[in-house]
Amino acid sequence: MSVQASLDQQWARISGRLKDEVGETAYRSWLKPLTVEDFIGGQVRIVVPTRFMRDWIRTHYADRIRALWTGENPGVHSVEIVVAPPRNDASLGGALTTAPRSPANTAAAGPLTESGIDHLPTYDEVEAVASLNGALNGTGETPVLPAFIAGSSLGEERDEVSALLDPRFTFENFVVGKPNELAFAAARRVADANAVTFNPLFLYGGVGLGKTHLMHAIAWHIRKKDPARRVIYLSAEKFMYQFIRALRYKDTMAFKEQFRSVDVLMIDDVQFISGKDSTQEEFFHTFNALVDQNRQVIISADKSPSDLEGMEERLRSRLGWGLVADIHPTTYELRLGILQSKGEQMRVQIPQKVLEFLAHKITSNVRELEGALNRIVAHAELVGRAITLESSQEVLHDLLRASNRRVTIEEIQKKVAEHYNIRLADMSSARRARAVARPRQVAMYLSKQLTARSLPEIGRKFGDRDHTTVMHAVRKVEELCATDPTFSEDVELLRRMLEG
Repeated sequence: MSVQASLDQQWARISGRLKDEVGETAYRSWLKPLTVEDFIGGQVRIVVPTRFMRDWIRTHYADRIRALWTGENPGVHSVEIVVAPPRNDASLGGALTTAPRSPANTAAAGPLTESGIDHLPTYDEVEAVASLNGALNGTGETPVLPAFIAGSSLGEERDEVSALLDPRFTFENFVVGKPNELAFAAARRVADANAVTFNPLFLYGGVGLGKTHLMHAIAWHIRKKDPARRVIYLSAEKFMYQFIRALRYKDTMAFKEQFRSVDVLMIDDVQFISGKDSTQEEFFHTFNALVDQNRQVIISADKSPSDLEGMEERLRSRLGWGLVADIHPTTYELRLGILQSKGEQMRVQIPQKVLEFLAHKITSNVRELEGALNRIVAHAELVGRAITLESSQEVLHDLLRASNRRVTIEEIQKKVAEHYNIRLADMSSARRARAVARPRQVAMYLSKQLTARSLPEIGRKFGDRDHTTVMHAVRKVEELCATDPTFSEDVELLRRMLEG
């Protein structure tokens, strides 16, 4: 009898004992995919399909396997668990096959969103998917295997999950000023560090202030500095898409292997999963697994962790564990520096007066600022006209008009108070009579619609009220506008007066 045949017989007897000890479902989920590779120098080498399974087997079953094998063969001194493709289908037990696609295996065609699924399992149900698959054996039904065993399309796509990085978004192209210096320094520290310094790094700020630029810059720097480190960068929306896809194709273990075996996980716009309970649950456990392994986690959002509405308290708490760095709205000096840098990159001579004019007039965000400069340069190249202050004003007339219409919360409060004939002080008072509360809600709603202020900032302007009060006011006004035409006309009139 060959050595391999003897090993296979020994493993068959050990597997039978393990099956009796751990039960049918756990055996089929975790132990049946194992194959014996070789026996050299007293060490048995066992192969598993993925790193996630390797780590799980080492933690939960390796000691017992070694003890059983030593009892079976005294010449065995150690057992090594390694990751490698199985030798052939027979090595997986022979009976394991991929089920054909059917309504039972895959959801009906449609958008992959949490709201589009009739029932999203809880985390415990997701954990049980593999066990449930195993339980099908013996019932006459063909088991639906995880993709890392069956070779489904999701398993093949695991290395493609990371989003493409923009080559323009590097540290060298990021203009640093007082509003973003902390976020830049923190991002640079994380990218340069050989060990995890703070975990997670949480970057937050308004739209178009540079969060995504810094995320891309970190990823570029790490990949250039150490190509061997595995970095995944993606939006929270794509994380949710991958999770739901794993649920649809019963491939949750491959999903976990994909995200919990990386060296650096970067999630952009994490506020997107607010209110998505099942996705939050999976992200929570992924986050914990990576932090426990001392792997770097980097998150961005439009608000600080404590202000993320619709996010579980335990997740908000963990997001604030490391370093939270905010990016403030740009100053005039920073906007001018960004325009100068952009002009140099485009290799176009732009008059200083034009740059100063744009830095003064377009204050909302960097994205809009760069868009305005691109329009001016494109117009000059297409029509063959020199870039001047006058031509720039003509090209950007719609953008400049919109900028000039921006109003402050104080102006909104004053106009609404005059319209409803209440005192301006009532906007911040504790009075809850409807004659005062309804105009206050209208003012909050218009503040949300016409300014770039966050909900907590708006709440502070109305007598230090909580951001949930502002959320309620916005919803209430929207409901009344939909059901009461007179009220809707009132609100629209106030909007036009403020914008005009």
